[in-house]
Amino acid sequence: MASPSEPRRSLFAQLNENRDPKQVAAEAAAAQARDFRQYEQAQARLAELVDHNSTLPTTISAIRVLNANHTRKGFLENIFKPLLSANNDRPYTLSEALREVSLAADKLHRLDIFHEPISMFIDHPDKSDPNTTPTDVDVWLSVREKSRLLLKTGTEVGNAEGAAYGQVAARNIFGGAESLNLYASLGTRTRSAYQGTFETPIASNLDFRFEFGGLSSSTIKSWASHEEGLKEGWTKFKWLTPGGHKHELTYSGAWRQVTGLAENASKSVRDDAGDSVKSSLTHTWTSDSRDYPLLPSRGTYVKTLAELAGWGPLKGDVASLKFETETQSAVPVPIPGVKNSGISFTTGLRAGFLYPLTLSSDSSPQPSRINDRFTLGGPADVRGFRMCGLGPRDELDAVGGDIFAAGSANLLFPLPRVGPNKPFRLQAFINGGRLLALQQPEKEGAMSGQQVQKSFKSTVAEMGNGLPSMAAGIGLIYAHPVARFELNFSLPLVLRKGEEGRKGLQFGVGINML
Repeated sequence: MASPSEPRRSLFAQLNENRDPKQVAAEAAAAQARDFRQYEQAQARLAELVDHNSTLPTTISAIRVLNANHTRKGFLENIFKPLLSANNDRPYTLSEALREVSLAADKLHRLDIFHEPISMFIDHPDKSDPNTTPTDVDVWLSVREKSRLLLKTGTEVGNAEGAAYGQVAARNIFGGAESLNLYASLGTRTRSAYQGTFETPIASNLDFRFEFGGLSSSTIKSWASHEEGLKEGWTKFKWLTPGGHKHELTYSGAWRQVTGLAENASKSVRDDAGDSVKSSLTHTWTSDSRDYPLLPSRGTYVKTLAELAGWGPLKGDVASLKFETETQSAVPVPIPGVKNSGISFTTGLRAGFLYPLTLSSDSSPQPSRINDRFTLGGPADVRGFRMCGLGPRDELDAVGGDIFAAGSANLLFPLPRVGPNKPFRLQAFINGGRLLALQQPEKEGAMSGQQVQKSFKSTVAEMGNGLPSMAAGIGLIYAHPVARFELNFSLPLVLRKGEEGRKGLQFGVGINML
């Protein structure tokens, strides 16, 4: 006689018997497709509902942010208070209310203190409240705060340097999206670097920020036979315009030391050895419309930097006007019959000058120092040349220059069998540049203001005298989320007297490559 438990065992046996993996996958895909269709239908119904009622008068009576336990109530009120209908002359339409609330939610994203996504709910307030009206709606934003403390360690390799670093970041310290970042690194070229910065929004406005910080570093500059010690502090005001342009206004004070001179250091390096104090005011402007800054296929990038040091009340023992500009443009190269070829053409240009000024305590302009001059050449700069291989030299030392210009043209291709959507590219490039020092008069001694002006004009004219140093090559690019890595084979085409080219492989790491 069969046991009563046999049918049950038979049922479990049927449930546990092996099933065809293809059938299981097909059923899972069907279930996923069904859920997706239901989601699409729900979104379509919501869009239709909003569209039919887009002009419906709507008043926002309250906005509540849930789970923001470590964020100050007053800080959030300053962000959302302008949205409340009580602070507006007329009621919103439903579409306007949804747009304004979406913009407010985007502000929470930009604080970088909440995880994504931020959920938004809209509901009518309690009708038992006598103060409500039929057009009132309440807005609820549900957030999840990020960890307030971040610890990170790692290693960095690139541009003939290796380093180990540690970083501590504290977010939302006082409940107003403040951040404190502490960074320390030990390396082969930058022997040590310690930096701390504190940043906070101004009056809960994310487009206006204030920062102050400090830096202490020691860097071996083997191309100029010395080591530079730097201790610097700064305050910075940053703002974003409605057009998306970024501005930074910075005051910094720095104590620099040219020390640890090699036995064969040149006279130019020895003349600048010792201490110098620089007090400067800097303005930086940036406009960036590139689709992917590390590997752009379309868009433009423009950046300018203007620095005034040692003039008038700025004091210090360094006086100069420094200006730099950098541009990059990228355009996709269409291939007939191919929707996204992944091929793009980019061009880059960098230029700058350093103009000596007169300290209030002196009667003649200060000559530029090796700490402030421009350098040019290297795997992340003008490829096909050694690090700081372009420009004036004194014996074996690259001593830098006062005026420079460099340009590059790059044609990028996706790797075969990898596709255009991966962060890998093959590139063919040609680049070049010139770096010159202000021409000195035949007489020894300091130049007068008039002599500096004459020397500056003649040096600018000399920039166009003949071809610049140039190199061409091919390479492989990997655009990591943090930096761009390049392995290139370069061949110098034009090499001016005294400059150092490099034929063969070069490995470079950078953020804004030429």
